[in-house]
Amino acid sequence: MTFMFVTRQTPRLAVVYAIATLLFDIILGSHAAGQTPGRVEAKTITLGIVAPINQKEIEEHFRDFVRYVARKLSSAPAIEGRIVVAPTQSGLASLLTERKVDFYMESPYPTYLINNVYGAGKLLLRRWKGGMAEYHALIFTKRDGETKRLEDLRGKLIAFEDPGSTSGHFLPKFFLSRRGFKLSEKTRIEPKVSPGEVGYIFAYSQDKLVDLVLTKQVAAGAFSNDDYAALDERKKSDITILAETDRLPRHLVSVRRDLAPVLANRLEKILLSMHQDPEGQVILQRTDGTTKFDALPGGELAMRQRLLDTFYSPEKK
Repeated sequence: MTFMFVTRQTPRLAVVYAIATLLFDIILGSHAAGQTPGRVEAKTITLGIVAPINQKEIEEHFRDFVRYVARKLSSAPAIEGRIVVAPTQSGLASLLTERKVDFYMESPYPTYLINNVYGAGKLLLRRWKGGMAEYHALIFTKRDGETKRLEDLRGKLIAFEDPGSTSGHFLPKFFLSRRGFKLSEKTRIEPKVSPGEVGYIFAYSQDKLVDLVLTKQVAAGAFSNDDYAALDERKKSDITILAETDRLPRHLVSVRRDLAPVLANRLEKILLSMHQDPEGQVILQRTDGTTKFDALPGGELAMRQRLLDTFYSPEKK
C-alpha cells in the first residue's frame, strides 16, 4: 500500500518525499561511517626493504621490529606484521604503488629516488640509525700527495666506497658535479684520465678505499664522517680533508603515498615513542643500533626540498 501511495502522489509531494529520502540516507550513511572513528582497519602492516642479496637474512633481521609495530597498531583484531624485500629501489617503488608495502626505511639518496623520482612514497620520520641523527661525506687525499685542493682532481681518479652508498658515493658525486666537475666511471685503475674530467672507481670496502688513497693509486677518496671517526690515529694523520658535503639525516622513514591517514598517524606515534618502551629499546638496538625515531627537521616539505636540492640533476631528466 505504501508503494502504491508514493507512485500516485502529486509532483510536489514526490519532490518532498525524494528530499526526505535523501536526507535519511545521508544521516544513515554518516552514522555508519562514524561508528569507529580513528580505528585502524588494516589487517597487515608491511615493511619494505631493498636488498639485492641475503633476503632471507634481511627478513629475519627486521622481523621483531615489524611484529612490534603490528602489535602496537591494534590488539583487536590483531594486525599481522610482514616484511617484503625488493632487489632494487625501483622494485620497492612498484610495491608501494601496488599497495604491497606500507612503509620503508632508507638512507637519503634511495629515499629521494623512491619518493621524488618514482613518486611512490612520502616522508614520515627521521631514524637515528647507528646512533646518528645526521651525517655527511668527506672527500680526502694523502697528506703528502700532489692533490692539494679540489681543482687538482681534474685528470685524476677518485675512489668511492660503494655504488649504493649515499655518503660514500652519491653525496660526494653530486657535490662535485654541482661545482662543475665532469665525472666518468672507470672499470679499473687507469694511469691516465682526460684532463677535462674526474674518473672514479668503487673500492667496495672502507679498508680498500683508504688503502687506495694512502698508496697513491687514486688521488682522493670519499666516505662518511663516521667512517673517518673509526680510523686509527695513524691513518687519520696520513690524510687531509679536501671538502665536506652538506649534512643529511642518517636514515629516513617513509610511507606509501596513499596510506590511510589514520594508519600513518598511528604508525608515527608508535615509532616516536618506541625508544621510551623497554621492549622497544631492545628491539631498536638490535635493529642496526637504532637509538630512536624523531620528527623531520623543518617538517616533511622542508626535508623533501633538502633532498631535491642535494640530489636533483637536470641533465638526467
